[in-house]
Amino acid sequence: MPEIEIRPVIETDVPVLAGIEHAYKSNYCWQMELTSQEREITVNFREIRLPRQITVEYPRKPELLLQDWTRRTGLLAGVLGGVPIAYISIMEGMSPSTAWVTDLVVALSFRRKGIATAMVLAGQEWARGRHNRRMILEMQSKNMPAIRLALKLGFEFCGYNDLYYSNQDIALFFAQFLR
Repeated sequence: MPEIEIRPVIETDVPVLAGIEHAYKSNYCWQMELTSQEREITVNFREIRLPRQITVEYPRKPELLLQDWTRRTGLLAGVLGGVPIAYISIMEGMSPSTAWVTDLVVALSFRRKGIATAMVLAGQEWARGRHNRRMILEMQSKNMPAIRLALKLGFEFCGYNDLYYSNQDIALFFAQFLR
């Protein structure tokens, strides 16, 4: 993994971070199946292989990211050679004593090099320092790289919200207690 510095975002980072390619590619997704009978609702998610690789657009509109960032409690940048290459945005107050990761983005040429892992671990340290007891990662059901990262780091599936994003995608939530 490249040696990166992780620090709070500063004003000069913002245009660079906003310009990072937020879309990602996937060959898999989590497909939701809902069955409803009298007095019982069953929801299942299963990993399926897609017939071809897809490019998935980021669920938040780029022009709204800057506005969203002003509402985040924590915004950390991953910096390499003085250039921001990644960020994680965290909200507090959505659930008691919980840090909620709404965005985790790594520049395209630095993906699959351990940077997202480092960003999540730094986010956990940040959250612990603010006395949060739990962290939740939010992601699209099509975002297999993020799902696999969450599971690799020991996060557990804790829920979903159908039609959560403005593009009507399903949001998945993975949680971990902070030690």
